[in-house]
Amino acid sequence: MSTTGSGEVPSFAVDYAAVFRAFAGPALLLTPGLVMVDANQAFLDTCGHSREELVGYSVFDVFPQDPQDPMAPGNRLRASVQRVLATREPDTMAVYRYDLPVPGRRPVHSEERYWSSVTAPVLGPDGQVLLIISQVKDVTGLVRARVALHNGKRPSGEETMTTALLARSRELQELNESLRRAHERESEIAMSLQRAMLPDTARERSNVAVRYRPATSALHVCGDWYDFLELGPGWLAVAVGDVVGHGLTAAGIMGQLRSALSTAMHATGQPARALKALAHYAVTVEGALATTAVQTVIDETTHTITYSRAGHPPPLLLDADRHAVKVLDQAADPPLGALDPEVPRTQTTLSYQPGATLVLYTDGLIERRDQDIDTGLARLIQNLTRHGHLSPEPLADALLTDLQPHNGGPDDDIALVVVQL
Repeated sequence: MSTTGSGEVPSFAVDYAAVFRAFAGPALLLTPGLVMVDANQAFLDTCGHSREELVGYSVFDVFPQDPQDPMAPGNRLRASVQRVLATREPDTMAVYRYDLPVPGRRPVHSEERYWSSVTAPVLGPDGQVLLIISQVKDVTGLVRARVALHNGKRPSGEETMTTALLARSRELQELNESLRRAHERESEIAMSLQRAMLPDTARERSNVAVRYRPATSALHVCGDWYDFLELGPGWLAVAVGDVVGHGLTAAGIMGQLRSALSTAMHATGQPARALKALAHYAVTVEGALATTAVQTVIDETTHTITYSRAGHPPPLLLDADRHAVKVLDQAADPPLGALDPEVPRTQTTLSYQPGATLVLYTDGLIERRDQDIDTGLARLIQNLTRHGHLSPEPLADALLTDLQPHNGGPDDDIALVVVQL
């Protein structure tokens, strides 16, 4: 053993599998698909099964449930795991009843048992949920004490205290469920509003594909947007933006900013001037500051792209030969609100060859919690080169598939635009 200023630490590598199995409280290790990977001795003693009877099997193969009963323990566990996958945070389940057979009784007799469970994520190096650990506590004694209290029997002081705590815990759980349902309703409204405000230009132009993907958690609908404008024959304006925030508020701000930028582009025809006008407008909209956006204008006659960026990830241009990707990282100005609205914004013009592909996106496509954003950008470039032979629709699908995090959907909303020039 070695000693540091904070006390003793082991000089050997800790065997965490041994720690898990020696843990005093019952614990079960699951895949996100609810297949049992391991169980510690306390769990085996509690449920009366051997490890061989559990490992590799679905929870529902060993602990049968009524699939039609949404309040059945298994359905509650599935819902809890889904919340853990969405939030990457522990989730506490309400107290539930699941009877266990009494060992040695013939005929088989089940004993009434009540449980309290907490499910928690085990994260991998990429920050994604690899496994779920479910900690189980037998609270049958507390429930019986509460029943005894309601039947007029006088429980002990300890039973009275624990019964009150259990009752309060159930009240908090019910309140939590109510709040969660309210957030889900708000999220559904926000997503409907967001989709209604985004243009369905893909149906109008065969050379354009658009995608919007909400974050994994339904509670994290954000303010990503895209927009298309026909400024004249062979003159197309394409924009992508991202409002900071979640839910209805972000969706409402997004709608205001998208409309304002569209109006500014119609009036000016210049990306930099349009973003400057948008910055002026954003000052008057609460919650709009720190919004990022990129505005491009494609001139199909002169084969040029003019663009300006306000703190937004750079568009990518795949050349017509599908061999090289150009990062449009010039004309890089701060987000809306981070620059004096009176200061002119910059723009850059470059040429392209017919057959090239322009890709615009929001940071949800390339940003990960545990990685530098440049790593995500390099991954996008690599996949764009790999799939560049595809037409816009399958190319958009391929990019989303390859770049979404493993073991789940995106951390953040994603808006993606693919334009074949």
